[in-house]
Amino acid sequence: MDTDEQKFAYPDINKQEDKSKIDYSLYLVTDSTPEILGGRDLVDVVQSAVTGGVTIVQYRDKTSDTAELVRVATKLHVVTKSFGIPLLINDRIDVALAVGAEGVHLGQDDMDLRTARRLLGSDAIIGASVTSPQEASKALDSGADYLGIGTVFATPTKRDAKSIIGISGARSILASLPRRIPCVCIGGINASNAQRVLFQTQHDDSDNKTSPWPLRRLSGIAVVSAIVASDVPETAAVHLSSLVHSSPPFSSFPLGGPKAELKDIIETMVKITPLVHASVASRKPLSHNMTNQVVTNFAANVAYAVGASPIMSQNGAEASDLAALKGGLVINMGTVNPDSLVNYTIAVRAYNAVGNPVVLDPVGCGATALRRQAVRDTLNAGYYDVMKGNEAEIRTVLREGAGPFSSHEDTEVAQHGVDSSAGGGGLSENAKINVVKALAKRERNIVLMTGPIDYLSDGNFVFAIGNGHKFLGEITGSGCTLGTTIAAFATEARMGGSASNSQTQERQESVRNSDLLSVFAAILTFEIAAELAVEPDPNFPGGAKTPSRVKGPGSFVPAFLDALSDLRETARTNATGLEQFYRSRAQVRSF
Repeated sequence: MDTDEQKFAYPDINKQEDKSKIDYSLYLVTDSTPEILGGRDLVDVVQSAVTGGVTIVQYRDKTSDTAELVRVATKLHVVTKSFGIPLLINDRIDVALAVGAEGVHLGQDDMDLRTARRLLGSDAIIGASVTSPQEASKALDSGADYLGIGTVFATPTKRDAKSIIGISGARSILASLPRRIPCVCIGGINASNAQRVLFQTQHDDSDNKTSPWPLRRLSGIAVVSAIVASDVPETAAVHLSSLVHSSPPFSSFPLGGPKAELKDIIETMVKITPLVHASVASRKPLSHNMTNQVVTNFAANVAYAVGASPIMSQNGAEASDLAALKGGLVINMGTVNPDSLVNYTIAVRAYNAVGNPVVLDPVGCGATALRRQAVRDTLNAGYYDVMKGNEAEIRTVLREGAGPFSSHEDTEVAQHGVDSSAGGGGLSENAKINVVKALAKRERNIVLMTGPIDYLSDGNFVFAIGNGHKFLGEITGSGCTLGTTIAAFATEARMGGSASNSQTQERQESVRNSDLLSVFAAILTFEIAAELAVEPDPNFPGGAKTPSRVKGPGSFVPAFLDALSDLRETARTNATGLEQFYRSRAQVRSF
């Protein structure tokens, strides 16, 4: 194996000590089929793509004869060498040797890695396709230089894919790796989901003090049709490269960065609650509700009562226009059918694209096999800034979203319907804390488990909130309308943050870009309103309102709407007084 022909033509890339410098961030896999390439010349397409920022190219052609593969690969290598990036050949080691390519990429049904290494030498780059932790472990043991994880999403470019593993499956593979190795995801990745894939596949192993890889993250994305099928490959590559190298708009903190430590966090959250509400009342943010049929009217009334502007639309085709109005989206899965799932997907992607907050309320998701599959599909469709549900629902999301390789200890949760108590009450407080923290950490978002005591987490902190009234659990739609309230507050905290009252600039800045604070503010407002509806408080700023005439759940609803409205107006006119009132009533513990 010492002949000149078998020494690669681009040694400054192929030297083994330089492999760590290879940039996998935008990995192009070619496709020569007419459906993807059309009538264009592949070499021209690759030239354009590399000009736009592609960092590594894999030549993949499963149908052409050897002579044609060598002819095209030779031309491609001229292009990639001129830009100083590697060319890999899919499967065909003979073609790689013939053209002096920098390496090969091997699938599970191709030549084994050890044989390929023996033929190509230690300097060659050899990548492996993996679809499970077991395949990843085998590839590492066999000497792979990088892993191609997927198929993540269904795609027509690889019809023989063994399985679609989704984002959760890719994350599980990353979590299973015993050491650092470059990894890219492949399969249906494009401009609409690239940032979400990079963001949500991250696995934080920092709690493991002996971990060799505390923050596990992809080295890049592998794309096919997103560039090859583009009318202007260079423009497509430029756009994808910019997405890969920037934080997603729906993230309020940079990729890979922990949230800032908060001092006296409970005091800060209570202090900010009336400020967020005052800002909601002043700006009236759009609250887009894709909610179930039972609570549409109630949800609209709650949105009005807290100061938001509701729109109740199930049509995903409207989502882009509505997202442009800088509102928030609530996806309430109480009514599940094939059309609704399609509309959810369209809507969440539209809101993700512009960074507007999305609240997922997986109503009754553990009740049937259909609903469990629906929540898996919905989780795979987009990023959710906030997930809220009762104990059974949150446990179901934790389990169903864990991926195909999960060995999650939580057993299947029995849930009879959508009531707040179904399937709940089975966990101790410590177990509930662990569930919400684990789900928030995994999804990199905010998770709220509702119940007699609510548990709120961002993956770092957990807060137990003991306010509210039992009548909230005895009416239809209280949880759904809490989602509406959360969306309004989260929208304002992230996208507004200014109100026409006496709040200082410092406080306005503290309102912005914090989903945790805004969700807390929404919960506290919602639950203290429930308390005031039943038992007016003489310490309320300006004095107690009309004595309550609430006798039960039926008379509770209008009184609750009135109380929300009272809090809205008081937040606008006397935020400082309301802050002191909240301090006296808030029942909050931290963990």
